[in-house]
Amino acid sequence: MTGPTDLPTLPGNRHAGLLDAARALQDRTVELRRAIHRQPELGLRLPHTQEAIRAALADLPIELTEGRATTSLTGVLRGARPGPAVLLRADMDALPLDEDTGLDFASEVDGAMHACGHDTHVAMLVSAARLLAERVDELAGSVVFMFQPGEEGHHGARHMIHEGVLDAAGTRVSRAFGLHTMATMPSGVLRVRSGPIMASADTFRVEVIGRGGHGSAPYEAIDPVPAAAAMVGALQTMVTRRINVFDPAVVSVTHIAAGTTTNIIPETAVLEGTIRTLSEPTRALVREELPKVCEAVATAHGCRALAEVDPGYPPTINDPSIAATVLSLGADVLGPECVEEIPDPIMGAEDFSYVLQRIPGAFAFLGGCPPDHRPEDAPSNHSNRVVFDESALPAGVAMHTAFALDTLRG
Repeated sequence: MTGPTDLPTLPGNRHAGLLDAARALQDRTVELRRAIHRQPELGLRLPHTQEAIRAALADLPIELTEGRATTSLTGVLRGARPGPAVLLRADMDALPLDEDTGLDFASEVDGAMHACGHDTHVAMLVSAARLLAERVDELAGSVVFMFQPGEEGHHGARHMIHEGVLDAAGTRVSRAFGLHTMATMPSGVLRVRSGPIMASADTFRVEVIGRGGHGSAPYEAIDPVPAAAAMVGALQTMVTRRINVFDPAVVSVTHIAAGTTTNIIPETAVLEGTIRTLSEPTRALVREELPKVCEAVATAHGCRALAEVDPGYPPTINDPSIAATVLSLGADVLGPECVEEIPDPIMGAEDFSYVLQRIPGAFAFLGGCPPDHRPEDAPSNHSNRVVFDESALPAGVAMHTAFALDTLRG
């Protein structure tokens, strides 16, 4: 497969030259990426990252607005002629773990690391903003740049939507695009699919309440441990018997806690876990059925169950026509050998889903496997050893730019 840094520019398409232009910005892109990587920040308050983005955009004709509830940053580039608005998004936050990569630009912050590639997302979008600013005369409409904190479980996209990012240009965004770097995909390869591409992510907690007693006399107590154990199997049966196999769900019990020592029957046991689905109807069904199953099993064991489901991110669902457009743009910009339609969704979750609930758009993956690894052997996203191939970054810069140009060229 042709590598991302030596793809030929394809003649005869309207996006010819974008990849070369993105490569010409590679030093800037890498410099910003590494600066952010050295100083990762967690959650919804990312002042240093916000300031780095603001400084990188300072010389461009982009209107910047800071978030109120978070340190988000929204940029608007207005084209030479009126028209619709298109949104491009990059998430900004890091993960709570200690880096162990040995990179000379490794995290300098204890307990924080850009292990999901969000630093690459920010750098690619900033360079795409520069390319689009250079082509502002070609734009009939506006580009909204969504620099979003709090993707890692903090619902940052929802905060920005509530503060008006979808209307930041003065007109409702008509199309949206997001891109995610993946260390276990071939470098520079773009992958996308229509329909669900990532799952929802809800969590559950079940407290099983019995009556404590001595371990030698269970008949004098009401033991919550067997009830909790039975729930694990019952939840898996629920999935196979209540859920359509062609609209699947994953229910995983990932934490069980009960008791303090060997000869005491505890009063309570706790189950916790995750629910993943690819559609809202199945998601609603699981959220309704899970408490019923746990309560019924508890009753059968003489216990009570208090079951709670905490809603997380919804499924990430691509608009079919826009996903097809991304595939076509990828073939034009990167070359057909660097574009793949993926057959199945990934059961991870992503809060760009909140945007795609409201605006037709697409979310895609960009391979960033380092050259000294095979994709199947590379440390994955969220690993403290993950490394992303920076030579893939121009592909992401070019794809952001091409998506906006495709929407706004009159």
